[in-house]
Amino acid sequence: METHRRSVALRILAPAALIVFGVALVMIISSANSSSDSSGTSSSAAEKQRDLGSSKTTKQRTHTTRDKLPDRIYVVKSGDTLGSISEKVGVSVEKLQQLNPNLDQFSLVAGQKIKIR
Repeated sequence: METHRRSVALRILAPAALIVFGVALVMIISSANSSSDSSGTSSSAAEKQRDLGSSKTTKQRTHTTRDKLPDRIYVVKSGDTLGSISEKVGVSVEKLQQLNPNLDQFSLVAGQKIKIR
């Protein structure tokens, strides 16, 4: 008899607990939305903008020697030809072929490194 009473009580309490949880969740979400709308930009949004570098006051990054490859190497980009590389770096095609004897001018691959000096 006691197990029957217990199961009846659980059948009533389970849906009631689910309803209470749902109401609490809706209240939390609505209060979070209203507080961020009233303050303009919340602190977390400001932090996100700062971290992503999208704030209004950004400093320009200065290039260091670490950002550049040595002047003796060129990294082939998609669509590059030996002639276009020659024009970019100011070295003749013949000189590029002398510096890179194993280089096939018809099968350049993006990311390939070639000597230019």
